[in-house]
Amino acid sequence: MATVTDVKVRTGRRGELGLLGLAVAIAVLARGLVDYHAAYLEIDQMLIYAGACTAVALGIHLAIRRWAPYADPVLVPAVLGLNGIGLAMIRRIDFAYAARGRETDFGQIQTMWTLIGIGLAIAVLVIVRDYRVLRRFTYTAGVLGLIGLLLPLVPGLGLQINGARIWISVFGRSLQPGEFAKIAFVIFFAGYLVSNRDTLALAGPKVLGMRFPRPRDMGPLALVWAAAMLVQIYERDLGTSLLLFGIFLSMLYVATERISWVIVGMGMFAVGAVAAGALFSHVGSRYTAWLHALDASVYSSGASEQLVRGLFGMASGGLFGTGLGEGRPDLVPYAESDFIFASLGEELGLTGLMAILTLYVIIVQRAMRTAIGVRHGFGKLLATGLGFAMALQTFIVVGGVTRVIPLTGLTTPFLAYGGSSMLANWIVVGLLLRISDQARRPDEVAA
Repeated sequence: MATVTDVKVRTGRRGELGLLGLAVAIAVLARGLVDYHAAYLEIDQMLIYAGACTAVALGIHLAIRRWAPYADPVLVPAVLGLNGIGLAMIRRIDFAYAARGRETDFGQIQTMWTLIGIGLAIAVLVIVRDYRVLRRFTYTAGVLGLIGLLLPLVPGLGLQINGARIWISVFGRSLQPGEFAKIAFVIFFAGYLVSNRDTLALAGPKVLGMRFPRPRDMGPLALVWAAAMLVQIYERDLGTSLLLFGIFLSMLYVATERISWVIVGMGMFAVGAVAAGALFSHVGSRYTAWLHALDASVYSSGASEQLVRGLFGMASGGLFGTGLGEGRPDLVPYAESDFIFASLGEELGLTGLMAILTLYVIIVQRAMRTAIGVRHGFGKLLATGLGFAMALQTFIVVGGVTRVIPLTGLTTPFLAYGGSSMLANWIVVGLLLRISDQARRPDEVAA
C-alpha cells in the first residue's frame, strides 16, 4: 500500500541571508571607493557604516522571517544592492558639488528616505496579512490614483521642475504623487480586470485571425488613454503618461491573453502622442529636443543641453568607467536624480551599467515568477502590474537618458535621489513580498 509523505517547503531564508551579506558588501565597497577617491576615507566611519548596513539588512530579514516566512528570498537582496549603489553614487555627487563650492546633503537625505522606505515595506507586511483584501478597495484605489495625478495641477500646490509639472510642495519639499498613484492604479486595474476579464476576452469580432474588442467594451481602454493624454498635455510629462498606459495594457493582456488589445492600445497612444506634439507647442518642443538633440541651434537654446552632456559623460566612461569618484558627474544637471544613470555610466562604464540592469531584470523576474506561482486571479494581476511598473519605469528613465525615447521627469527606482520614488518602490517591494509569501505557502488554497 502506497504511503503519502509530506514534502517540506523550503522558505529560502538562509539563502536570503547569504545574498543580503553580498548586498551589504556591495554597498560598503561602493561607499569606501567613493570616500577614498574623495580623500575622505576614515576607517572608524566605514566600520560604523558597515555595521549600520548589516543591522538594516538583518532587521528586514528578521521582519520577513516573522511576518512573511515564505516570501521570495531573492527580491530584497537585489533591491538592497541597487539601493546601496545609489546611496554611494549620490554621496559621490555631493563631493563633486562640494569641490565646485556647492554644499549639498543629498546623500544623507536619501539615506533617511531609504530607512523610511524599508520601514514602510515592513509595515505593509504587518498590516496587509492577506493581499486579497485589497480587492475590496478596487474603486477607492482608482479614485485615489486620479487624485494623485491631478494634485500637481492644483494652483499653489503643483510645482513645475525641468519642464514637467508632476510635483507638489509639501512642507517645503517636493513630492511626486504620481509615484504613489501608480500603485493605486495597479490595484484598481487588477480588481477591475479580474471581474470583467471574461467579457473582455471572449466578446468581439475576428479580423485576420485576431479577436478585436467590441466598441462598447472599449470604455476602460478609452478612459485610461484619455487620462494618459491629459497627463502628457497638461502636466507636460510623457513618462507618467506612458507608464500609466503601459501598465494598463500589460495587465489587460495578462487578463485576456488577447494581443489585439495591445495593438489597439499602442495604436491609440501613438496617434495621441503625435497629435499632441502637433497641436501643443510645449509637447512638440520636447519631441524636437529628443529628435534633434545634437543640432547646434537646439543645444544652444538649452533644450537638449542636459541630454547631450549625459550622453558625452557615458561615452567618456567607456567599457569599464573612470572608477567611482574619478569622473565629472557634476557637469550634468540633476546628476543625482534624473541623470544618475548617466553618472553611473561615466564612473562604472558599460560593464557596470549592465550589472545594474541585471539587478533590475532579477527584480522583475521575481515579480513575474510570483505572478506565475500565485493561484488567485487578483494576486496574479497585481504581481504582474507591480513587476511591469518597475520594468517600464526603468525603461522610460534609461531610454530617456540614452535618447531612445524623449526625456522624462521620472526617477530610476532605488538609485536616483528622491523621496517619493524611494518610498513608493519600497511599498511595491512589501506588496510583492506579501504576494510571494502567500503564493509559496504550503497551506495556501485558491479562492
